[in-house]
Amino acid sequence: MKYQSQAVSKLYFNAAIALFVGQIIFGVILGLQYVIGDFLFPYIPFNIARMVHTNLLIVWLLFGFMGGAYYLVPEESQRELHSVKLAKILFWVFFISGALIVLSYLLLPYQRLAELSGNAFLPTMGREFLEQPTIGKIGIVIVCLGFLYNIGMTVISGRKTVINVVLLTGLVGLALLFLFAFVNPENLVLDKFYWWWVVHLWVEGVWELILASLLAFVLIKTTGVDREVIDKWVYIIVAMALITGIIGTGHHYFFIGTPGYWLWLGSIFGALEPIPFFLMTLFAFNMVNKRRRIHANRVAVLWALGTGVMAFLGAGVWGFLHTLAPVNYFTHGTQITAAHGHMAFYGAYVMVVLCMISYAMPKLRGRVANSNKAQVVEMWSFWLMTISMVFITLFLTAAGIVQVYLQRMGDQPLPYMIVQDKLEFFYWLREASGVVFLIGLIVYLSSFLIKGESDQHIDVSHKNPAINS
Repeated sequence: MKYQSQAVSKLYFNAAIALFVGQIIFGVILGLQYVIGDFLFPYIPFNIARMVHTNLLIVWLLFGFMGGAYYLVPEESQRELHSVKLAKILFWVFFISGALIVLSYLLLPYQRLAELSGNAFLPTMGREFLEQPTIGKIGIVIVCLGFLYNIGMTVISGRKTVINVVLLTGLVGLALLFLFAFVNPENLVLDKFYWWWVVHLWVEGVWELILASLLAFVLIKTTGVDREVIDKWVYIIVAMALITGIIGTGHHYFFIGTPGYWLWLGSIFGALEPIPFFLMTLFAFNMVNKRRRIHANRVAVLWALGTGVMAFLGAGVWGFLHTLAPVNYFTHGTQITAAHGHMAFYGAYVMVVLCMISYAMPKLRGRVANSNKAQVVEMWSFWLMTISMVFITLFLTAAGIVQVYLQRMGDQPLPYMIVQDKLEFFYWLREASGVVFLIGLIVYLSSFLIKGESDQHIDVSHKNPAINS
């Protein structure tokens, strides 16, 4: 750890992992409710469990992004963080308010929560992924503004690099686009039109900038490849992400009452969205292939490579499968959508946060990397979680194909609930895979408790003189 203020990121990383565990536990509960409908009812109804599962995902990833920024920016800017005190205050505000929101979901009827939190004065609740109480959304905005001020002042007063400028751009976009969570028109078409400005332009827009900067930082530190080479890749990836992502919002505008030209724009630019993720995969493998040294933290490199591959598969390939309007007409809202969402979020954002944590946490604890034994255990967790996520995706995809055929095709399509009964086999397989994922996460946590010494860097530059040029 080069700068003392980087230590504040440990708070955010610990909170991220704790909330990640909660998210997966609720995911396992949800999976079981698909096949045992009254499991934990009425204490945790399905709609509440799903709300907690998705909200925890968003919150813990935000904690991960913030922690990554607080670790990355001082090192890139070559100066201490603008205000460690502000970072700690914002952490506790965000953590306590997030915990209260989740508890309110579990302890109060949602309508009662809306009444108590001022939703009548500024209606924002009741929409998927934006279920947070109005007062909670205001708190998120305050935390984001304070965070941006802290990071922005650090970047402005220090060294400017491609990595911290791209990261700051992504974070600014994240904060600005969240303001559309307060836009809630009475017209349902307009409501969905602007709702996607938060949901899509986060995960298929500005979050990709954050992903690219975090991945580039870890690859610079672990490979020793010249910064100029990595910067060029980041420029290309970011340009393609924004070009395809912004207009690609149109692939969510099919069949909701928007003009017909969105069928073309959404299909064409949605089909181009895998390109930045494919470039990201090439980027990661190319940088590791050109590395000047074998870094002691081998598992961080594994997470970096995994991020590229799984993001391309989940966000790219599975996204492409149902992005064209003629296909989406049948697949929209089926388990194919769920398959894409699970692998895309895991590959693009979960893995890059875990990658950043795996690189930074040993540094925050005063060592180059975790012990060799700890890294082996963490590699086991990588494969357990990644392979189980692949199977979750495959089982949901199979369920989605059967669902589309039985429910939306043919002369006599079957009713929704009858089709759901016929998908029970796939849901059981998905649940088993989810349990394996939870085991992998527990193994990941255990790896940080294993002590010992790690190997030091191994210089490989003499094996390939060309990489020095």
